[in-house]
Amino acid sequence: MPTSELTERNYKRIAIINWALSVPLLLIFSWPYFFVCGYFGISKTIAFPGAILFGLPFMLTILHGHVTMALGAVHRSHYYSWLGDYPLTFGLLFHSAIISTRFRLFLFFLSMILFATGYIFS
Repeated sequence: MPTSELTERNYKRIAIINWALSVPLLLIFSWPYFFVCGYFGISKTIAFPGAILFGLPFMLTILHGHVTMALGAVHRSHYYSWLGDYPLTFGLLFHSAIISTRFRLFLFFLSMILFATGYIFS
């Protein structure tokens, strides 16, 4: 009996794994920024949001890669459209802009601007 990876059950499994991985990945990618801010004497009020903005693009890239590996590049759009159908459960905090490389680069550069601002005013 052939099975397809394009089932709602598989989409739910991928979503649950992504949610479970999101916090550890964010912490892994955010701590270097926070550590460097401490080294340069940047205020924690700038270091915390900057670290989150710094870690988010890397986390989102890894999670996007997980979806791609699970479904394939051809079928991942089906998963993202499925997430859009469940905005209050599995698609919570999901927006179609999140998978955009431009958005992830914007977050990264915004974190660099926060770092520079914190360094100038420290």
